[in-house]
Amino acid sequence: MRRKILSGLLKWRKMTAGRMPLLIYGARQVGKTYMMKRLGAEYFRNTIYVNFEADEIISDFFQTDIHADAVVGILEKYYHQPVIPDETLIIFDEIQMCERALASLKYFAEEAPEYHVIAAGSLLGVAVNREGYSFPVGKVQMLTMYPMDFEEYLWAKGKGMLADTIREHFSDNRQMQEMLHQEALQEYYHYCIVGGMPAAVLSDTSEHPTLMQDEIRQMILDSYVADMAKYAQAGDTVKIYAAYDSLPVQLAKDSKKFQYKLIKQGARASQYGDSIDWLIKAGIVYKCTRCSQGYLPSAAYQDLTAFKLYYSDMGLLSARTGMTLKRLLGNESEFFRGIFTENYVACALKSQGHELFYWESDGISEVDFLLTLGEHVIPVECKAGEHVKAKSLMVYREKYHPEYVIRISGKNFGMADGIKSVPLYAVFCMESLV
Repeated sequence: MRRKILSGLLKWRKMTAGRMPLLIYGARQVGKTYMMKRLGAEYFRNTIYVNFEADEIISDFFQTDIHADAVVGILEKYYHQPVIPDETLIIFDEIQMCERALASLKYFAEEAPEYHVIAAGSLLGVAVNREGYSFPVGKVQMLTMYPMDFEEYLWAKGKGMLADTIREHFSDNRQMQEMLHQEALQEYYHYCIVGGMPAAVLSDTSEHPTLMQDEIRQMILDSYVADMAKYAQAGDTVKIYAAYDSLPVQLAKDSKKFQYKLIKQGARASQYGDSIDWLIKAGIVYKCTRCSQGYLPSAAYQDLTAFKLYYSDMGLLSARTGMTLKRLLGNESEFFRGIFTENYVACALKSQGHELFYWESDGISEVDFLLTLGEHVIPVECKAGEHVKAKSLMVYREKYHPEYVIRISGKNFGMADGIKSVPLYAVFCMESLV
């Protein structure tokens, strides 16, 4: 599968001076292992693949000397392969299972930058947050991998030309032909159900899949729940699951601000704050924080006590809510289309590197997202269909006078009265905005 992260991997591959080990963050099942192995197979002479979750024996060797030369010697003997500078890729997968292996990255950076070492872990964010866990600060380059965005989904479906056409019309701000507009919208709705987990997308695009994509989505959802029991402290597992299990109810409220009382009657931030942090660090949910002002920098005006949580993948949202494509497109699901639209935009913006903020004024007006683009804060409003009246957006404009505003909806491209209309299927193009 064609993935955008490959360009970052190749840039690291070609580095000579100052190269450090590469550490890839990302939730389980987003494709980290596949991309690391692909990098090794296509751009290196040989690969040594170490999985610390699957092979506990190799972890024992890291309990002694973890200097670069010692580790290389261990790998050569254990895997019966030579480690050749600039020709061998060393992969440390599920590195969160071996703290000493993570610490060894420091010595590769300091003592042996000629070696290409890449590491990843599904629960790495959780592991390094543990007290006493050693992290090679300043000694690793870091990339974050997300589920496939809508453009990558179109590539996987063999619709690269449609993706290119969308980009061209976004760049020129020209309306798409109605036939292509409708085709792109249908693909968007389908993506809302399948999501961006590579296994689910592969099943959806295969003629004779071993498992159907809805089965795979449920399996991934179940694996996330299993991780809560496996990687969290025993006393925290129940709270983490309870917080995660409340997400559909949280999103179904008119005000999507996270409410602890929806987890359990009498629940408080002091009880569940760490559980929510666990979900965020695991990459399972994305946090969108409220801002009280529309000025730069947004982080300076955030209210840390008020936030929303979104699923990190649309397929997990549809699996958890039992939503199907037929139901999503039905007349009775207009409300749920709004929920899916907002979650979809949150996922897209997060994968583009944006920190997620929303704006609210006195509990009356609310704008879904705030984007920092250059020296401007641009408000973003999300609408599931073509009905695009938004009083809150107008209130924001009158108060802060942004250069322009963005409205994401089912309408075609356009620019009128300072409102940039972005179709639902074209959010991936917003990465080009500066």
